[in-house]
This record gives sequence, structure tokens and C-alpha cells, in this order.
Amino acid sequence: MTAAPPPLPTVDPVIVPSPTEDVTGDVPWQAIVWNDPVNLMSYVTYVLQKLFGYPEPQATALMLDVHHKGKAAVSSGDKDKVEGDVAKLHAAGLWATMQRA
Repeated sequence: MTAAPPPLPTVDPVIVPSPTEDVTGDVPWQAIVWNDPVNLMSYVTYVLQKLFGYPEPQATALMLDVHHKGKAAVSSGDKDKVEGDVAKLHAAGLWATMQRA
């Protein structure tokens, strides 16, 4: 009697995304506040507390990033949410943009 050959290993198929397929998925967006020569640091801290509910130490740390680094990401989420956050920042007189995280 001859022995049966061992079973061949199974290989999972490799899926290669097409170049037109969006492979980024639902990448969150960020609202960025930029340094400006107009607003006082205390006002930026106040706005971050009122709009986003940051405690004073965290709002101050974000304001210092804006002041020293030129910008800070102050909120993130889906595109619609961040667009609304940027609009609120603009209404408060801050310079803000949005970008993919």
C-alpha cells in the first residue's frame, strides 16, 4: 500500500486595491488653529475652553502650541464635525483650517 501525499497548504488570496479605490478609509479630520498677530493668548485660551470644553490647563497648553509652534490641532473627527468646528473658530475670530489627520 502506498501512502497518500500530504495535503497542499492553503494560501489566502492577496487582495491588491485598485489605484482608484479609496484605501484611506474614514480617516479623521483635524481642526487646526494658527497663530495670528491679532488675538491675545488669554482670548485663545478662553475660546478653546468655551467651544470645546477643554479644562483651563489643557486649553492653555494648546494655546502655547499655537503661540510657540505656530499651530495646534484643537479638535478631530469626521469631516462634517470638523467643518463645523472650523466655522465656530472663524466666528470667534481665530484663524483655523482643517486637514486630514
